[in-house]
Amino acid sequence: MQLSKDQEQVATLVFKWLREGCNPKFITLGGYAGTGKSTLIGYIKNQLDRVSKEKIKIGFCSYTGRAVQNLKNKLTETKSLSTRDTISTIHGLIYKPMENEHGVITGWLKKEQIDVQLIIVDEASMIDEYIWSDLTSYGIPIIAVGDHGQLPPIRGAFNLMQKPLLKLEEIHRQEKDNPIIEVSIHARQKGVIPGKKFGPRVVKYTPEDFSFSEISMELLENYKTDTLVLCGYNTTRNKINQFIRYSLGFETPTPQSGDRVICLRNNHKRGIYNGMLGTIKRIKLLNEQWYDAEIFMDDIETLYHGKIYAPQFGSPEPINFTKDRIKASDGDLFDFGYALTVHKAQGSQAKKVVLFEERFAKMDDDQWKRWLYTAVTRAEEELYIFGA
Repeated sequence: MQLSKDQEQVATLVFKWLREGCNPKFITLGGYAGTGKSTLIGYIKNQLDRVSKEKIKIGFCSYTGRAVQNLKNKLTETKSLSTRDTISTIHGLIYKPMENEHGVITGWLKKEQIDVQLIIVDEASMIDEYIWSDLTSYGIPIIAVGDHGQLPPIRGAFNLMQKPLLKLEEIHRQEKDNPIIEVSIHARQKGVIPGKKFGPRVVKYTPEDFSFSEISMELLENYKTDTLVLCGYNTTRNKINQFIRYSLGFETPTPQSGDRVICLRNNHKRGIYNGMLGTIKRIKLLNEQWYDAEIFMDDIETLYHGKIYAPQFGSPEPINFTKDRIKASDGDLFDFGYALTVHKAQGSQAKKVVLFEERFAKMDDDQWKRWLYTAVTRAEEELYIFGA
């Protein structure tokens, strides 16, 4: 496996940290899109296997199920994943389900111990203070890998990737011809993406393009679950959600079976987190404030079953339970999940991304660059941008 110069430098420092007893107990590794973070993780794993007399058991994990699958694919490509290792969401690694007498999961508890000698966390820029505290409580060495060019976590001052100890900033030679990486560099360095065709399915449209409106509507009308539609304003998000729902044949503004939804607030007991996407299996109106719902969540294997707040659907912003004198423990916050704000899409990725550039007046240039960079790096294969 051929490493770039900065990959070699980072790998040397990681092995030095491991040899010297992992002090401090964790290190942070930041890397821009295209710098080969996953490749480096695979290299480190293979080298550990080669030089260690006693093979260590590694717990690989990431914030979302999609990110776990991407990491698993990369580790498989580099032949780095052995049967003794585990790979899962962070939630699956450190929490266990609680069941009632009928076998229904009623909540989640932190495991007393986990059987690994090293934890490697991918997409660590999404981790909040609560989950990080639980991860570090085991005293197991952690390598936290994330993208330090992205937006910080949605809420709170905690930002694990704000100043990573180690950094990868050189674009890997295998990624230099990737049009999505090219777009991400424009976003990160300049905050301006020129209107042009970067690749067969990577295009930036501007209002001067004759087909601007027609193409954007066509993409929305052909929405599929492997698509992320991103924007800045909640008002735009609501309009796009209703447009897509109408295009898909939903005849009422209220949530129905088959609707795509997004979780808007963490509920650690139920194992759901802000930004998680899912599809409604069953929903029933209990009263004017609450639905009883079953939801297939994308990132967990168990079915969510609980009360969700009815006035949230179509609301211009997440409802504050305290303000509305409703206890958060009464139920959970969900909304339609066809279109998302970029802040809510952190940690998610999709085969196709449709992005509507919308800059808040209060954003400084650095915040805008991070917003734009975070948005375009959600795309895996196709990226369509509509903006000035």
